[in-house]
Amino acid sequence: MITRQFILSAIAFCMLFSSCKLMPEKESTTTTVSSFPDYVKQSNIYEVNVRQYSAEGTFKAFGESLPRLKEMGVEILWFMPITPISKVDRKGELGSYYAVADYTAVNPEFGTMEDWKALVEKAHGLGMKVITDWVANHTGADNRWMQRNPDFFLKNKDGQFAFAFDWSDTRDLNYWNPLLHDSMINAMKFWVTETKIDGFRCDVAAEVPRSFWQRCITELKNVKPDIFMLAEGDVAWLHDAGFHASYGWDGFAKMKKVAKGEASAKVLDTVIRHLEETYPPNYIKMYFTSNHDENSWNKADYETMPGEVHAPFAVLSQTWKNTLPLIYSGQEEPFLDSISFFYKDTIAFSKYEREFFYKNLLLLRKQNPALAVDASYKKILSSNDDAIFAFIREKDNRKVLVILNLSNKPQTTTLKAEIKGLPENLFNGKPEILNDGQSFSLAPWGYLVYSY
Repeated sequence: MITRQFILSAIAFCMLFSSCKLMPEKESTTTTVSSFPDYVKQSNIYEVNVRQYSAEGTFKAFGESLPRLKEMGVEILWFMPITPISKVDRKGELGSYYAVADYTAVNPEFGTMEDWKALVEKAHGLGMKVITDWVANHTGADNRWMQRNPDFFLKNKDGQFAFAFDWSDTRDLNYWNPLLHDSMINAMKFWVTETKIDGFRCDVAAEVPRSFWQRCITELKNVKPDIFMLAEGDVAWLHDAGFHASYGWDGFAKMKKVAKGEASAKVLDTVIRHLEETYPPNYIKMYFTSNHDENSWNKADYETMPGEVHAPFAVLSQTWKNTLPLIYSGQEEPFLDSISFFYKDTIAFSKYEREFFYKNLLLLRKQNPALAVDASYKKILSSNDDAIFAFIREKDNRKVLVILNLSNKPQTTTLKAEIKGLPENLFNGKPEILNDGQSFSLAPWGYLVYSY
């Protein structure tokens, strides 16, 4: 009889000859595309960096901002990892949130488990949902599983616990081991049952086997039927595995090219074309102009889309096809600097200069079903498609017309579509008479949003 120990020993022997992360040769191809929870349809996500959000950097301190965020229109709060951070091979003074030391405990830097539960309860009391960042691909370098379950981890050719890229503060998990699947799923269930969170944003989700996510998401839905699952990844199979939404990395990459003048507005059409050809019909994409990775490492959005350049791309992220838009901590200020990853680097909130801008967009998403993730999308041709990007969203006899000047020059354009009506101009709050064939004048990086 072949024992479990024999199998694990054989796997360990094979791993001595490669530092690459192994995956099962054949992934399950069963499609389990999930319909999304109803509350997601016209919602939005706000990414919370607890450490940097206040001088205290705690759950309690962040809780004081909840009424303001609620007033701005925020609905889903995504907290970067709140678990303890490993000390072995820690980077910087405080380490990376993504080097998890214990999957069922709270980072003492932020407070206690009771503080966390109180914050979730307060958010729920305001009608907000709470999801946490989940790091299933790897742990920190001294995760408590390493002593009790060393076979949960991959090893390199030297027999040492392996890590990918330059992530030397992490250790790769071994998804060949079915017991790891059990432990990881149980840890995720802990946060749902014990702290009442509403779902997870799953870090580097596409690096974890599809078969794991299929089982994991099915079991989580048995615990909480309306759980929301967001994947950090930009591949279609994540939706087949049960994720409701995934990152719009391709869309963001194309936005950056347009912002830099390296591509015309037409390139954005290739994003939707690719999604329509390769993704299931009910896909949701999370679009953004910044997030913690892009801000810390690539200077988004204060350099990638500086000043007035930011606005039309933010409008696009809020209104594009099948979008569930993201706002990162500090963007409503805006905080125009990178936020450190491994050190204390408090966001300076004082003016909230973009708050009115975001509030208008978030309120429109909530009030007009034409911006629901399942609303129709129709690209509109203009008299200058190299600079002008326009489209109509429509659902339940409601419409939203978006006209963006994605260039550094003023544009006067006409649209080749039926736009006649008396919609409200979102940003001046007044109705305007629109007629087919009329001209629109937009300043450099200008934008118009009409709600019918």
